[in-house]
Amino acid sequence: MSGFLEQYLGEVFALTTAIVWAFAVILFKKSGEAVHPLGLNVFKCFLAIVLLAPTTWLFGQSLFRAVPISDYMILLVSGALGIGISDTLFFKSLNALGAGLSAIVDCLYSPFIISMSLIWLGESLTFWQLVGATLIVSAVLSIILEKHTTTPDKKRIYWGVFWGAAAMLTNAVGIVMVKPLLTDSPLFWATEWRLVGGTIILVLALLLHPRRRAILASIKAPHRLGYTISSSLIGTYLGMVLWLAGMKYTQASTTAALNQTSNIFVFIFAALILKEKITLVRMIAICLGVGGALLVTFGS
Repeated sequence: MSGFLEQYLGEVFALTTAIVWAFAVILFKKSGEAVHPLGLNVFKCFLAIVLLAPTTWLFGQSLFRAVPISDYMILLVSGALGIGISDTLFFKSLNALGAGLSAIVDCLYSPFIISMSLIWLGESLTFWQLVGATLIVSAVLSIILEKHTTTPDKKRIYWGVFWGAAAMLTNAVGIVMVKPLLTDSPLFWATEWRLVGGTIILVLALLLHPRRRAILASIKAPHRLGYTISSSLIGTYLGMVLWLAGMKYTQASTTAALNQTSNIFVFIFAALILKEKITLVRMIAICLGVGGALLVTFGS
């Protein structure tokens, strides 16, 4: 058994990352029932920064490197977009859609990454990637067009999809703009500075927000603080460390494929833990979304 685990250690880490993140999404959903999306994002970023600093040191990496100041600026802007703005929009979408539908919308991340790579990095789009992107868009459209009982339900779904799509777009822009830099950079160092960038934009947004006191107070919401702490710890810190371990011990393509299964786990956990409704349309949508995401990722 130990020999098997040693041989497939990277795959184990990558699959564990998917399961851990999926469970964290459920916890984020529970926390979001009382905690403002902006407040939740501020809390998780501060917690991750505090925990990542000693982790970076333990892995023999420094928080400061002799690199051009432009590298730091790229990481800060990338974090502002991909963590500060994107994760706040993701929490808004999660609150509106629920975890199950949110998992379907999150599949838009892959085609957005490809689209940004076409524009930013001059990469090309293959036939199978185009097919995959079409499947994902079809999955998202299917949940938009699904019958809803009341007008408020329709509006909530529409806004939830909009916020989710915007979250995936800003995340994709943040990742693609920093991709060339990540190739030759220590991942813990890069992640820490991206978190700093995300935190800076969040603090600025909080200072300018007219309800900043209420937002900060929501973090300590009764019966939700445990969800807030556990979701931030598991999703932001533990999930990131496991992802890095998967990247280290196996091929990036294998890690990406196994990480992609997180959307399936979110869908399952949403039904089992949150008791969210599963319909035939939603089951077909998650299959289309994940299948399309895999085609987009590996169709090159």
